[in-house]
Amino acid sequence: MEELFRPDRTLEYRWDERRLGWRNLFLRADRGLKWWEKHGSRRLRQRGVRAAERWMLERTRHSDGLGAIYPPMMYSIMALDVLGYPPEHPERAEAQRQFDRLMVDDGKRFFFQPCFSPVWDTAIAAFALAESGVAADGALEKAAGWLLSKEVRRKGDWSVKRPRTEPSGWYFEFANEFYPDIDDTAMVLLALEGARRVNGGAQAAAEGRALRWLQDMQSQDGGWAAFDVDNNWTPLSYMPFADHNAMLDPTCPDITGRVLEALCEAGADRRGRGVRRAVEYLRRTQEAEGGWYGRWGVNYIYGTFLALRGLRAAGESPEEPRIVRAGEWLRSIQNADGGWGESCASYDEGCFVSAPSTASQTAWALLGLLASGDTGSLSVRNGFECLVARQTAEGGWEEDLATGTGFPRVFYLTYHLYRQSFPLLALSCYLKARGADA
Repeated sequence: MEELFRPDRTLEYRWDERRLGWRNLFLRADRGLKWWEKHGSRRLRQRGVRAAERWMLERTRHSDGLGAIYPPMMYSIMALDVLGYPPEHPERAEAQRQFDRLMVDDGKRFFFQPCFSPVWDTAIAAFALAESGVAADGALEKAAGWLLSKEVRRKGDWSVKRPRTEPSGWYFEFANEFYPDIDDTAMVLLALEGARRVNGGAQAAAEGRALRWLQDMQSQDGGWAAFDVDNNWTPLSYMPFADHNAMLDPTCPDITGRVLEALCEAGADRRGRGVRRAVEYLRRTQEAEGGWYGRWGVNYIYGTFLALRGLRAAGESPEEPRIVRAGEWLRSIQNADGGWGESCASYDEGCFVSAPSTASQTAWALLGLLASGDTGSLSVRNGFECLVARQTAEGGWEEDLATGTGFPRVFYLTYHLYRQSFPLLALSCYLKARGADA
């Protein structure tokens, strides 16, 4: 394997006698396990392999492939091959079919999508349309009905830590029952709040279950993560096989802000313990410059706009020093053209790195400023004019840079509706804040 590495770079997983710590501990454990694999009990090993096989196959049920995302879907095909499943076996054929669906070949480009995102895209678009007040007749009701059909009603891996919580929530893809995620659930709830009830009783029941699920998924530090609770034991990141260095699912300000907004918009007690713990979490995680880190969008602009919307929904005063400082930071990073842009390199540098203005990031900055109480500054006015000037004749916006985050410092995502939905939401909120004749 050493031939894959540059000669002037140390092989990452080579034992380093000069260092102590978790990495060396896991490397030693890995060597021990490899020795056991060769010399240990074959019967015990086979039992472990079959248990892993059952676990994997169970999680392909009610899902479009294992985890409904590229890496585990690819690994599951490899695993089935190693286990001796022929290509025509139903499990192997279905795994291949779901994997191939991710392929895009339009004659000009060939690539694999990491996954599908219909629930996420629909929820954001429906929320923006509801805020705009110009949705086509029946559009929001149709979207709400489809979203309700995607509610999770089976227990998944999240239930290991929350065994008594009733299943609910929404996933990202077309089908991924084992892995509803907290961010999608909060976004769907916000979208449902803006839609007229398509089935009053059924929608109210689904919203109630989802709200309880969200509340139960709050971590001890007061924040929310993407899929799990209190999954922040950092030594796991030092495992030799830590894919994308993403063995953990720690809480983050962007998801916490969105959940806080969803809970409060749904009527949660602003003085309740869960809300106050979330507010304290956001206070603790604010960066020294005034913004917040964004785990799932690029980056500090994304985290800041969601944190500010959550704090506003929780009833925090615009005059609160932290909120004032966040607004000042957003205004300080505005580009000369009136828009906002941030580079993916901000994850590498650990601080904001400017980039050319994008429609989605300009919208996020405007939404953050509006949430901070700034509705009339020159920065807001220039940002609004930048979006209007960049709107195409068809009514949308163009955007070349990736503004979605898959894994920081590893890969980033282009959500094609971000450049449409978020500017629509920002313009709608701006007009509401300023008055229809703004």
